[in-house]
Amino acid sequence: MGRAYQNRKESMAKTANMKTKVYSKYGKEIYVIAKNGGGDPDTNIALKNIIERAKKDQVPAHVIKNAVDKAAGGAGEDYSPARYEGFGPGGCMVIVDCLTDNNNRTIMEVRNSFTKTNSKLGAQGSAAHMFDHVAIFVFDGNDEDEVLEALMMADVDVTDVESEEGKITVTAPHTEYNNVKTALEESFEGVDFDVQEISWEPQTTTPVTGDDVAMFEKFMDMLENCEDVQDVYHNAEIEG
Repeated sequence: MGRAYQNRKESMAKTANMKTKVYSKYGKEIYVIAKNGGGDPDTNIALKNIIERAKKDQVPAHVIKNAVDKAAGGAGEDYSPARYEGFGPGGCMVIVDCLTDNNNRTIMEVRNSFTKTNSKLGAQGSAAHMFDHVAIFVFDGNDEDEVLEALMMADVDVTDVESEEGKITVTAPHTEYNNVKTALEESFEGVDFDVQEISWEPQTTTPVTGDDVAMFEKFMDMLENCEDVQDVYHNAEIEG
């Protein structure tokens, strides 16, 4: 799954290719997590994890600090999560995760992205049942047996460990995120994660071909421009 996952990550990354969007995404997530669990990364593990990811994506320190300070101030927006599911160009399945302080605005913008690209917004659960909600870690390495043994010794529930092209990919249930991360850091000193996140991984892929390819790109661009969209997951396999 390692290389295929990287390819999907590269295609999904196109939905957040502008620095301002990346900064806004992380700033909003950090604010919400700090507001809900406190602004100290040493006691708020979720905050520690999201700050590490933000730094990995080259989010400036002042953006991170401003989000934490804003949460500590007690004022500001009240964001709530919203998830939309449906079928994109070519019949691919799509999950759109948002953080919003205005549900009416969010649903209007997301629905517009579907409507204008021959896509269909579905009911809750219409796509998610064909995805696995997983924790994913990718880092340098070749010995998958050594990694699997370390995780088993730590009594961590793991779905898969794969080695490909000098990279180890560990997949586990999303509830095991912190356990996997801790076990890897304790077993492999100085481990540097290329990817450390909770994601939705498709169980199958849907080929997107012909005119649907351009429409799919338009669809992703429109979602990118939606103020409240945080992440987009899909099972599209783009065929040139």
